[in-house]
Amino acid sequence: MNAPAPSDLAPLLLSWYDEAGRTLPWRGIDDLYKILVSELMLQQTRVHTVLGYFDRFLDRFPDVETLASASEEEVMAAWSGLGFYRRARNLHRAAQLIVSDHQGLVPEDPVVLQTLPGIGRYTAGAILSSGRNAKLPILDGNVIRVLARVYSIDAPPDRAATLKTLWKLAEDILPDDRPGDFNQAIMDLGATVCRHPSPHCSLCPFQPLCTSSANGTSEEFPLPGRATRVKHMERVALLRLGEDGRFTLQRRPAKGLLSGLWELPSADRIEHMSPEEQAHALSPGGSVQFCGTVEHRFSHRHWTIQVFAGLEATSNLSQNQSEESCRVSRDGLDELGVPRVSLKTIDCALKKLGVPAP
Repeated sequence: MNAPAPSDLAPLLLSWYDEAGRTLPWRGIDDLYKILVSELMLQQTRVHTVLGYFDRFLDRFPDVETLASASEEEVMAAWSGLGFYRRARNLHRAAQLIVSDHQGLVPEDPVVLQTLPGIGRYTAGAILSSGRNAKLPILDGNVIRVLARVYSIDAPPDRAATLKTLWKLAEDILPDDRPGDFNQAIMDLGATVCRHPSPHCSLCPFQPLCTSSANGTSEEFPLPGRATRVKHMERVALLRLGEDGRFTLQRRPAKGLLSGLWELPSADRIEHMSPEEQAHALSPGGSVQFCGTVEHRFSHRHWTIQVFAGLEATSNLSQNQSEESCRVSRDGLDELGVPRVSLKTIDCALKKLGVPAP
């Protein structure tokens, strides 16, 4: 079967999109700020997860000026649990630059837009094609999967030469009419029909043209790239609960994984100490008890955390909050940048101590 002409794809896809496209809160609007927020959230995160954050974030930061004037702590608190926290810092800094350098307006020149933190060619194309119907291609994981299958791309997409080919295809298939809808449609197709690992080829508008479907090889594409090495780390965390129902959190280092966010006093495992001894060393005081083990996976890390808990020494209850340490109750975590792994360890400890979940 010959590869389809790029111009053959748009009519089929747009007809399908008009019937089956997803209804999402950042579609059908021309507010580039709201679309910018959605696109930063959608980087490396599934739509159903972002749906739980998008409206809440905009309730707190309804316009770019409000976001720009917020503190980093406020932004990180609103982002807590969404992961990949560099995106939140990029969004915050981008808002500040939009206010200071662009009169509070998201740039509509894709070259200028890409000078903002966290915005590359794909994100700029997604923002401007969605909000301004600009004829700009996009290339994310969903689009790569669709194109790799339709055209049976016989090289892994993480190679520079393959990416160049895919970007050229993404440009060639983009129609003059409704390019914004086309971009949204091809992402929907990849997310809902041309899925990994089980594509629904019988439901796909491209099936009559798809070379891998014709050959029965759809599940073989895209070809696998280099495997990501995941480093496993064992850690210990301690929660000491005060009589006032509060406990101590510490801020993580300013650089590295989860930089600047809050966690229980924690450390990597030390071989010559037992986990219980190491937990006690994190905050000397009374006895500690083992609460359970928390597993958490990042893109390149896998943490196994042994969680301990105990009562806080009276002498520690009066310690002042600082930039690196604070005392907080479970209900007060919403005001801090607390990542999901920290919430899991906190809940594990509080459950063992008999403190009900909020």
